[in-house]
Amino acid sequence: MRLKTFSLYDRYSVELMSTTVVEEQNGTTVIRRTTGYHPPRSWRTWLIGRPLPTADAPHQTIGKAIGLAVFASDALSSTAYATQEILVILAAAGAMAFGYAFPISLAIVALLAIVTISYEQTIHAYPNGGGAYIVARDNLGELPAKMAGAALLTDYILTVAVSVSSGVAQIVSAYPGLFPYRVHLSVGLVLFVMLVNLRGVRESGAVFAVPTYFFLTMMALTVGLGLFRYITDSLGSVVDPPPLEIAHTAQGISLFLILHAFSSGTTALTGVEAISNGVTAFREPRSRNAGITLLWMSAILGILFLSITFLAVQIGAVPSETETVISQLARTAFAGRGIFYLGTIAATTIILIMATNTSFNGFPRLSALLAIDGFLPRQLAYRGSRLVYSRGIVALALVASLLIVFFQASVTALIPLYAIGVFLSFTLSQIGMARRWWKIGHLAAGQEVQERGSILHAEPGWIVKMVSNGFGAICTAVVMLIFAVTKFRDGAWVVLVLMPVLVVVFSAIHHHYQDLARRLSLERYSEPPNILRHRVIMPISGVHRGTLTALHYARVLSDDVTAVHVSIDPAETEKVRAKWEMWGEGVRLVILESPYRLLLEPLLEYIEEIAAQRQPNEVITIVVPQFVPRRWWHNLLHTQTAMLLRLALLFKPGIVITDVPYQVE
Repeated sequence: MRLKTFSLYDRYSVELMSTTVVEEQNGTTVIRRTTGYHPPRSWRTWLIGRPLPTADAPHQTIGKAIGLAVFASDALSSTAYATQEILVILAAAGAMAFGYAFPISLAIVALLAIVTISYEQTIHAYPNGGGAYIVARDNLGELPAKMAGAALLTDYILTVAVSVSSGVAQIVSAYPGLFPYRVHLSVGLVLFVMLVNLRGVRESGAVFAVPTYFFLTMMALTVGLGLFRYITDSLGSVVDPPPLEIAHTAQGISLFLILHAFSSGTTALTGVEAISNGVTAFREPRSRNAGITLLWMSAILGILFLSITFLAVQIGAVPSETETVISQLARTAFAGRGIFYLGTIAATTIILIMATNTSFNGFPRLSALLAIDGFLPRQLAYRGSRLVYSRGIVALALVASLLIVFFQASVTALIPLYAIGVFLSFTLSQIGMARRWWKIGHLAAGQEVQERGSILHAEPGWIVKMVSNGFGAICTAVVMLIFAVTKFRDGAWVVLVLMPVLVVVFSAIHHHYQDLARRLSLERYSEPPNILRHRVIMPISGVHRGTLTALHYARVLSDDVTAVHVSIDPAETEKVRAKWEMWGEGVRLVILESPYRLLLEPLLEYIEEIAAQRQPNEVITIVVPQFVPRRWWHNLLHTQTAMLLRLALLFKPGIVITDVPYQVE
């Protein structure tokens, strides 16, 4: 192979802004150029920042402190509503049943520990991210992978809807007059978080880091003061609590009720998987940094959740749509609605809104992986100008906003849809990890097996890890079934229907890409036949400069050119015929009479007739003249015949369509 370098001009005298390398190998010349083009400043620059080159990708990674803000906000924010959702269910048996809330929260934290251990192993086993989807794909097969992908995408969408609605509920608790505007506020906040995330992972992390740690500080202060006052017997109970709202039919305390409350409280675990999906966002050593961040997050989540539930029961907090449990706890701990109360409400509202940031990081990354594997549109795999998956971010915002509008930003109405997906992904991930340890246990010493997402090699202690993941899978599967049964009537059936539908959609998209690849494959492909005849048809609506430009182009393609005019107005047709005799350069003109004043149908009928008579190795090209006005809005003043013809002819097999634009000066 020979290499040649050109610094200013290449052999075709094209001015370059950077070095060009010409490679010659096996008789083929390959020219490599690095473009010198820089995107200009525009309104997008002001809105989301200047475009970043691909080389900046390593510099857009984040450390543990920022990672906690980016990926843990969803899990941490669930402490703001998980306790309330437990109490909402227990309220059906009366306030006396609230005493079961703390034991239920202990069981949930135990489940959190099991899931955390599993995902910490996943992070180190799959350093390129992907979480449950990649684990299921590599160890369980295509169908479980699609199920995991559908479950996680559903969970990310619901996270945005639930978290923002809950955040707005905190605002409404402090300012009840805003209750009629909760839907508008929710949608506006979703769009705001979308814009921040379009600016990039590092920038969004920097924006959200301060509020995250502000929330942790305020909650530590609230819980700490509450526990201190409880120990010193000065805590008291909620003053003027809201009326008890029973969301379900009154009933006695039963195992079903306890399990129902438990399933509602497990929403506290949503978001635990997010770090395993976004390992690539962390700085090197990314697996270690991501794993430590996961442990930090789980520890903080467990402590806050237990403390809030314990104190809520002690002060007699009442679940209500008009005032949240957090609001009641804060005004009891701080003895009123002073500055610290408002700070707690503000911090909780912000973290709930920021919880959407976890989804805005996880959803685009997961949808990109699915797109790369051919289960979602390929466009979702492309990074935007700020090195984030912009299309996935926008898609998430739109779907979540529609959910908020449909359910009127009600947390209680949205919660039943929540968590089934995430527990299905938990289960598939842990089954996949158990399967992975089993495969590792059957490798010989020193043997390595390369899989798509990781490298398998013999490891000691694989039996313990396999049993640990297997036990975790059983636990999360049981919780998923409890959730599905207890929440089925409340709306969980929607998710149970939606996820199979998504799996079918994934399969349909994948089938399309596979079929297209097969049809475009060069394997067993002979050379295309030589073109023996080239016929050109040129539709014209009038004779003008643009028509003549297209005619000259058509005559370069072939000597066999036919102009076609559809006659709607006889007088106008006569003018076209007269002008064509003068300017048509002897090219034949076919006039199609259209008694019903149709334009496209007679033309398409004529083209189909010509195509039916086509000879072997004959190509028919439709040359469409199109004049381009000076300003874009001038197009609104014209019928856009060329565009209509192009759209109508695009799907006609065996026909080539060529536009010949004429710019009007």
